[in-house]
Amino acid sequence: MSKLNTQRLEGKAALITGGRQGIGRAIVDRFVAEGASVMTCGRGARPIDLPANIEWQTTDVSNLQNIQALKLSFEEKLGTMSILVNNAGVQIEKTIIETTDDDWNALMGVNAKGVFLACRELIPAMLHGGSIINIGSISANTADPGLALYNASKAFVHGLTRSIAVDHGPAIRCNAISPGWIMTDMADAAFAVANRPENAKADALTRHPAGRFGRPEDIASLATWLASDEASFATGQCYTLDGGMTSASPLNPRLF
Repeated sequence: MSKLNTQRLEGKAALITGGRQGIGRAIVDRFVAEGASVMTCGRGARPIDLPANIEWQTTDVSNLQNIQALKLSFEEKLGTMSILVNNAGVQIEKTIIETTDDDWNALMGVNAKGVFLACRELIPAMLHGGSIINIGSISANTADPGLALYNASKAFVHGLTRSIAVDHGPAIRCNAISPGWIMTDMADAAFAVANRPENAKADALTRHPAGRFGRPEDIASLATWLASDEASFATGQCYTLDGGMTSASPLNPRLF
């Protein structure tokens, strides 16, 4: 990452769920670079490569007691929260017919209930003028094949985002980011369910007017703006960041 000339989040205390890797880790690193005090969390032990100036809390976001413990730990170590990024998420590559009750509990527990619990428990303790950023997906609006529960969970996130903005503004701003194909392990797993994964990936790439897939750092840049005072008029919105993919017709002239 190039050297930043600004400290847009200086003096702000941020919690990012699911900050071990991928998009979450990119947001953690960017927020620290922008001057924020940061805590992140995940189900496992503290990552060995997580810098010492970043707080870690082992947390299952689908568990109420874990969220309550996370809140207390944050307040003890970083004070009043001004930014919440609900990034923790899981993906199950199944159609609805293939999906089990255990799959429902596992995925909806993190992707839907986890966002719900974090917002419900943390909004009352957030700084007036605070910012919540929920990581949604373009899959909430245009369903990806074989990801039935994932698609549905992200539609929930988008709906909850709008409700929070309406019910709790102006004390809290709440927005969602809807990433497209961001090159992470989850994206590779989604391509893997295709009959010919490499062909599917190549086809998807041609549908990006930007000429490339996204990177976690792209999402971190938008999250930084939404968390900053520069975005004080932005609330209740779901910002698509997909390299133009959903703007393109399925008939792609680059294929012919």
